[in-house]
Amino acid sequence: MTTPGEHDLATLLATLDPVLHDGVYVFATAAEPPPGLTPVFTFHEPEGVTLVVPEGQAEGVFPCRWITLRVHSSLAAVGMLAAITAALTAEGIPCNAVSAYFHDHLFVPPERAGDTMRVLRQLSANVQDR
Repeated sequence: MTTPGEHDLATLLATLDPVLHDGVYVFATAAEPPPGLTPVFTFHEPEGVTLVVPEGQAEGVFPCRWITLRVHSSLAAVGMLAAITAALTAEGIPCNAVSAYFHDHLFVPPERAGDTMRVLRQLSANVQDR
């Protein structure tokens, strides 16, 4: 059975539990998803399909590292991604954020992945210390 997830912002931030996935990913576009790709995310938009795939599976833009926030945030939770992106913005880290049902996911430049993990841990620790 699926659960609705956590709503409380302080709890969400204190328990982010980020995981940095191996490999580099890219954002690619197509009229339709090509067979044989293993996208980690697929978005259907009026202009076409956006796919996030492992680098080398397709030509793409924004080479990035993928970070999963293992806290189960409610789809109706308010402020978690805003707090995270504000903290990353303060450090000059570009980020694409995606909310799925069970977890939220961040895509950041490969060279800033370590910095992003540090910012996420600091954000969690600051909330826990309150």
